[in-house]
Amino acid sequence: MVWTKQRLNNLFFMLGVAACVVMLLTFDVSFVELWQHLCHAGYWLIPIIGVWLLVYGLNALSWQSIIKGNCKDLSDTRLPGFWRIYRLTITGYALNYATPVGGLGGEPYRIMELSKDIDNQHATSSVILYAMMHFFAHFWFWFISIFIYLALTVVGDLPITPAIGIVLGIIVLFCLLAFYLFSKGYQNGLVKYVLGLVSRLPGLKKWTLRFWARHSEAIENIDKQIAALHGQDREAFYKSLLLEYLSRVVQSSEVMFMLLLFGIDCGGGLGGLTLTFLHSILIVSFTTLFANLIGFLPMQIGVQEGGFVLSIAALGLSAALGIFVSIICRVREIIWIAIGMALMKVKSEK
Repeated sequence: MVWTKQRLNNLFFMLGVAACVVMLLTFDVSFVELWQHLCHAGYWLIPIIGVWLLVYGLNALSWQSIIKGNCKDLSDTRLPGFWRIYRLTITGYALNYATPVGGLGGEPYRIMELSKDIDNQHATSSVILYAMMHFFAHFWFWFISIFIYLALTVVGDLPITPAIGIVLGIIVLFCLLAFYLFSKGYQNGLVKYVLGLVSRLPGLKKWTLRFWARHSEAIENIDKQIAALHGQDREAFYKSLLLEYLSRVVQSSEVMFMLLLFGIDCGGGLGGLTLTFLHSILIVSFTTLFANLIGFLPMQIGVQEGGFVLSIAALGLSAALGIFVSIICRVREIIWIAIGMALMKVKSEK
């Protein structure tokens, strides 16, 4: 069977639909309890779901910055417009939620769709660069969150113990190692390096050699494009990084909305709301760190929930609140997966 782009699009669509069904059937609570949680959230569901319009908008602007910086040798008239990138951003993340090891669905889909606007090599390098930036920003989010935690301990808001100190130190070392590896990837490209790692896996060496023989020139060009963005267009690189980082800060507001729903405002007023928002950043930071460390599970079933419970408990809040936050976030994911799948069937202009 010849896999045309339309057939692949339909395959991705069915995968997303199946993911929604699986997620609905794998809630850790009954549908009666789920309905009770939704009723408790009430009108707060609107800003909780709606804030992701802004999150995905920042993601799309970040990716657009990379595409423009990576495709300077192409005419601007060939580049996709913001709304097309925005649609592909939402759909790509919907597919990432739906597949094990996030990226097995979203990134190939983005490459396939973007190649309708620009050539395959630029489409591939632009998607790889954005995926690298997405993870790079994650590490900066986790790294800066350590210092937010330490700042809150200084003012007496959060505790610090030897065990907590050791964990924070390990996270700092983990992030510094990641920064070093990313710097090497940005300087030298990434595809050739990844293929080298794949060739070491049992049974894949011959396949890797054949793949390299057929696509060596394209791989070399893609790696050159990856290295060129960091080396030649620093403005696009750092603009993309800042936008990706800001998207995680904005994402934290959905947790703040849920804390406020439970009457947790750290004393109220501007100071109290600021502390609540900083707590929300820490909750999202440690939850995403935990979820990404065990990211091979489909839709991270059970991992995200456990991460929310642990991170919220670590801040001295109740486990029940952690369960509520995880359930509402899971509902939000299902809604946005459904939106992403619907957008797959929407024809957009450049």
